[in-house]
Amino acid sequence: MKVPLPRCRLQRLGGALGVCVAVGFVLQLLGGPLQRRTPAPPPGPLPAPCHPRQHVVFLKTHKTGGSSVVNLLHRFGGRGLRFALPHGYQFGYPEKFRAERVKGYSPGGPPFDIICHHMRFDLAEVQKVMPNDSFYFSIVRDPATLAESAFAYYRAVAPAFRRAPSLASFLASPGRFYQPGLRGNHYARNLMWFDFGLPPVAPGDREAVAEAVAGVERAFAMVLLAEHFDESLVLLREALCWPEEAVVSFPHNRRPRGAVPRLSPGQLARLRAWNALDWALYGHLNRSFWRRAAAFGPARMAAEVARLRRRREALARRCLRGGGPLPGPAIADGRLRPFQPARGGVAILGYALKAGLEAGEREKCARMATPELQYKDILDRRQFGGGNGSGG
Repeated sequence: MKVPLPRCRLQRLGGALGVCVAVGFVLQLLGGPLQRRTPAPPPGPLPAPCHPRQHVVFLKTHKTGGSSVVNLLHRFGGRGLRFALPHGYQFGYPEKFRAERVKGYSPGGPPFDIICHHMRFDLAEVQKVMPNDSFYFSIVRDPATLAESAFAYYRAVAPAFRRAPSLASFLASPGRFYQPGLRGNHYARNLMWFDFGLPPVAPGDREAVAEAVAGVERAFAMVLLAEHFDESLVLLREALCWPEEAVVSFPHNRRPRGAVPRLSPGQLARLRAWNALDWALYGHLNRSFWRRAAAFGPARMAAEVARLRRRREALARRCLRGGGPLPGPAIADGRLRPFQPARGGVAILGYALKAGLEAGEREKCARMATPELQYKDILDRRQFGGGNGSGG
């Protein structure tokens, strides 16, 4: 038979248990002698604040995706920055760049903020036009796919391509069609090397090739990769300290996907061998790019790229008729219709805006959709109050 405890003993026991529970709970919260805790590491230094770069030199190389980069530069700078503009649409290309080809340039006059239209690069001449703290960057592409694109786009202006009945015929015997020094034939061999303004050297002269490539790395703080365009934009945004919205862009000057032929391994190898200087340049800059990407961090890169693509897709759905690109001839608005090559049989894609967009949203969408030539004319009128010339 159990003997009931007196009420006072029960109350004292319950109180003692309550005190123990409360003390244990407090020790868990505060950490006490019953629990060994690892001290938190001291906070590291905060990242230094950055300021958006407003002095920018972009060397737009041919057939590398540079038109898409020019669009984001036009948009960023079009709200008050001063562009170094050509009198026409290129700075005297294929001649080397000269400062006097910039509209409104005068020696000792105020420098410009952004230069981004086609030129054959000359560092000393560009430095006459741009401030000393300018950020120099460019873009490169696998010379095999670049050469295929150039063959389709420049058939009318490159004699070596015009004489060849097909790309396969050209690759079978390039020397049969190619004549060095003939005007327009710079499009047919080592086009990136030419655009960077590098001297003609023998591909087998490794020392001369290495010296030329090293000069590119000294002049340019960054070189993007066309094949990894979104990763390039992520790294560019960080380097320029620009807001995310500034580097969201629609692809420009593209061909329909089905119109781009698939090159065989043999064709790729022959095109790289024919463009050996470009292949050496691309290989070196490719390795430099991935070192920068590794320092940025693979997980961080994947997250940034995914966010960039989501933003682009959302804007395409909001802005564009059909939600994406259209063949140039199908775009009724001449302000948005892209330039079409004189020969080649492939329509370059562009964009048409959705009907019913509100005024502010329509303006934003139009800036993203406007092709390079029309945008250049807008900037020209804004800076000089007139139209454009037709010369380079």
